[in-house]
Amino acid sequence: MEAERARELLASERSRIEEELRSLAPQDGDDAPEDTGDEASELQDAELAEQQAEELRTQLAAVERAERRLADGSYGTSVESGDAIPDARLEAVPTAERTVEEQARFDSGA
Repeated sequence: MEAERARELLASERSRIEEELRSLAPQDGDDAPEDTGDEASELQDAELAEQQAEELRTQLAAVERAERRLADGSYGTSVESGDAIPDARLEAVPTAERTVEEQARFDSGA
């Protein structure tokens, strides 16, 4: 994949993640809950938002790793084997660090 296309994909991914993180931030001026049921619901919503934010921070870290690989010339090659990662995979998952087969083994713990 050409470096300029990779930069575009990674910049787009970074923007998407940062926008989602901003949307999860608590809004100023939120009213206090009316009753304990509302309080419980708000607590559950806050916990869900924190889980989502943590996943987004993980995704942002993957973008940062991909940007470093792009800068050092190793973007598009597997961190595991050094094999080329197909452009179609990088188009779909710009932060891909492994080939599809390697990622499947990694995810299964094999």
